[in-house]
Amino acid sequence: MDVILLERIEKLGHIGDVVAVKNGYARNFLLPRKKALRANEANRKIFEANRAQIEADNAARRTDAEKEAETINGLTVTLIRQASNTGHLYGSVSARDLAEAIVETKPEAKVARNHVVLDRPIKSIGISEVRVALHPEVSVKIKVNVARSPEEAELQAEGVDVMNQMFERDGASFTEEYDANAEPGLATEAEEAVADSEETAETNSEESL
Repeated sequence: MDVILLERIEKLGHIGDVVAVKNGYARNFLLPRKKALRANEANRKIFEANRAQIEADNAARRTDAEKEAETINGLTVTLIRQASNTGHLYGSVSARDLAEAIVETKPEAKVARNHVVLDRPIKSIGISEVRVALHPEVSVKIKVNVARSPEEAELQAEGVDVMNQMFERDGASFTEEYDANAEPGLATEAEEAVADSEETAETNSEESL
């Protein structure tokens, strides 16, 4: 389907561009959200008649977004979540979670779920960088610190690789636990069994002579 864009769409085009898109994308996203018009003769005339106002409205929204961007650009938000010993979350961090965390950290921020550009949900502890698109032409990046406790979040913020330390600690604990649980004298008994076997073989050899 051919549509006329009413605002800049990333990787698609700018205001006034006529572009071909998939029917589902147009019907389910662009048209209902008033981001585009069907590219027919009637709509082309409507767009050209209102182009100046459309561009002025877009410029005003961009200005507001630029002011908003100053309040959250480079912001770090912390989310405490339950996770396994390997760092995998019981659940995941979604765009909605991040929008709520931003507003909680910066109450004056006007960030909604649809502003958060999350390629895939965050499913493990650690620090991630996430883009927040406040306007089609204005975006900033924030840091998301996901940890199992405030103390762990603080360590990660200081640059400590919590996961690496955890693996090293768990590996050492496993070795120590294995050594501690080993049966006393097990190695000695094995050595004695080998010695007895060698002695028996030697005796049999002498008798055959």
